[in-house]
Parts: sequence; structure tokens; C-alpha cells
Amino acid sequence: MCFRTRDRRWQRRVGAGIATLVLAGGVVAPAASAEPRLPTMPVGTFDYTVNVNKPDGSAARVFYTTGQAAAVPFVINQPGLDQIGQANIIADKSGKIVYRYTPPRGQSVANFRTQIYQGRKVLTWWQGTGAAGHGAGVDYIADINGHVIKTVTPGDGLHSDVHEFRLTPDGRALITSYVPVKADLTSVGGPRDGVMLDCVAAVVDVATNRVLTHWSALEHIPVAASSSRPNGLGDIVRGSEYDPYHMNSIALGSDGDLLISFRNLNAIYDVDMATGKIRWRLGGKHPDFAMGPGTSMFGQHDAEFADASTVRFFDNNIDVYNQQGESAIKWIRIDPRKHTAILVRAQHHPADIASAAMGNAQALPRGFTAGSWGMAPHISEFSPTGKLVYDATLPVGTYRAYMDTWP
Repeated sequence: MCFRTRDRRWQRRVGAGIATLVLAGGVVAPAASAEPRLPTMPVGTFDYTVNVNKPDGSAARVFYTTGQAAAVPFVINQPGLDQIGQANIIADKSGKIVYRYTPPRGQSVANFRTQIYQGRKVLTWWQGTGAAGHGAGVDYIADINGHVIKTVTPGDGLHSDVHEFRLTPDGRALITSYVPVKADLTSVGGPRDGVMLDCVAAVVDVATNRVLTHWSALEHIPVAASSSRPNGLGDIVRGSEYDPYHMNSIALGSDGDLLISFRNLNAIYDVDMATGKIRWRLGGKHPDFAMGPGTSMFGQHDAEFADASTVRFFDNNIDVYNQQGESAIKWIRIDPRKHTAILVRAQHHPADIASAAMGNAQALPRGFTAGSWGMAPHISEFSPTGKLVYDATLPVGTYRAYMDTWP
């Protein structure tokens, strides 16, 4: 079975209804991203407050996007956001900004980080336009000084979404794409002539721009699995679009599978990339594991394999309707044969932060962990024992944050 889609006139069935791709005049307009301008360095300070900076933390710079990212699902305009602006930022740990790239007027940036492409360290980010909760744009690869060397999209007329652009060691890119489709949503309490968002996990060969895989959530997951409903809180800010899945991360497994996080399913799925079949579901309404104490998740982000049997992710611990408690970075050990899921570790912030959206977790050398707390405007680093060794506060939240050496 082939999961690559070249026919842009997709059709989807939702319950007893048919869903058709919105090609023109749709909810999300295509966005052509302008070529980035090179930054001027250094640029001084940018409202970055360092709260904790222990000497045993990583000797690294901090990479993040300032200003509310398109990834936040509940906030269209936050007070003061226009004055803060959107920019890709590299800061040293004292809070001094050493690199800043501001996109052209009318465009947003997000998911700024370092990655490895063709054996060398590069800067990558998403750039485009976004409604609250998702975006349509292009992914960029630049050299360490900010000179663009490659742009990447999911191909077949799709646009890169804000949530994921992850490079693999063998030169592939994992990209999220949100596709508006017309749908009969009566089976889930919505209108007969509704619009919903399918989520596509795209795998692209970066060097050739060849599409290797398009995996559609709508083709494999019933919308009834969602915790969101048409015209619910998560969809009001997006007008008539129903977002049953909200795919927000894709990572590669050790045997070539795809680990995909869905915020609105409160679940993480493992997908066989060769067949497209779902291998297992962690969390959600119908998990394939006996979920041990502390393993539940609500609105989670950034799922990766910490090792072959452990999944690490940022658990916002809040779904589109209810806050469950404070957020945490979690490590869950899974045994697909015994169908068990056991909490290994949950790293909370000392301030008991609860973040409604966004956030990530990054593995650092020596067993340290860093990440963003999403809408709660903190960037933190923890030792293997859970000690807070670094913490900074931003004016507003950031989708993800990373630490690495630079240049």
C-alpha cells in the first residue's frame, strides 16, 4: 500500500460523510515565504531574564523564537505582542542576545534550532503565515552564520506546518502539514457542510525534494478518537475549522517507525512507515497499554524515543477543556509485548508551572534535559537528578527552546 499522495483532489470519509480537500478559497491560504535577511550581530538584550544559572549546567547557547508562535491554539493576539515581535534568537546563558533574525512583515517564524545536515551543524526553522494553532509556510536550512542553503516543503502542493521540521541522520526531513477538507461532521456533532483539518506526516528526501511518504491521520484514525468537538474551545478561534487531531511532533524510531504526537487525541502513536499501519497507541481513549500511575497525558508535545523502550515528551497536562495539574517532562517505559506503560520519571518545574500549550524536551550531554515550558514563558535545564541548573523567563511563551554550542 502506498501512502504518498499526488492527487490534490483528496477525498476523506468522516463517519458516513465525505470530506474533500479545500483547494481554493479555503481556510488556510498558501503562504510563500520570503528569503530571510541575514541578521546583524550582536544585538544586545531582548527582555530575557535569567533566574537560575548554575555552573554545572551545559556550556551552551539558547535557541528559541520570541513572540507568540503560530503553534498556540488558544491565543490570537496577546497584549504587547506587536511590540515584542517575532524573531529567531540565540542567547548566551547570561541573557545576552548574540543572534537575531526578524522575518518580513506579515510572516511568522518558529521552531528555531540547530540540526545536522550532510554531516555539518545547521540552523533550521519554519517561516510562513499562521492561524492560531497551525501554519502554512516553508522550512529553512541555513549554515551556522544564517546563510540559507535549502528550503523544504512536504511536496505535492502541501505547505509546511509550524509544528515539526526534523532532520534524520540519513538526510530525510519529517514535516507536519495541516490540510483543510470539507466534511460532513454530523457523526461527531458538527455541521453537514463543515470544514476540518487532516494532519499529514510527510517524509521528504532533503537533497532531492523527493516525497517519500505522506501519512494521513484521517485515513488511519477515526475522528471519534478526538477529545475535541466541532465548535469546541479548541476550534472557536479558528472559525469553522474542526481540528480533531492536532499533530504536533514527528520523530524517528530506532527501527524506522514514526513516533507521532497528537494533542487533541491526548495520545502518542507509533506508525510503521513501510506499511502505514499503527503499531501502538500510548494514551488516548483506547491505549494499547495498561497505563500505569502517572502515565496519562493531556495536550502533550514533542514526543521522542529516549531509548528503544522509553518515550520522552512534554506533558502539558491540560486538554482543550480541562486542566489536570502542573505540566511536566515525562519518561515512560513501554513494553509492547506485555502491553505495559510505566512512568520512569516526571520532571516538574519548582514553580509548579501549568502550560496550556506548546513546550518541548531536549536531551543534552551528561544526562541533562532542557526545554521550553510553552505558554508559561520559561526555558529551563535540569540535571539527571532533577536539579534545576538553569531557568530564564521571556516576555511571552515560545513554542520550543533548545540548547547547543554556537557558532
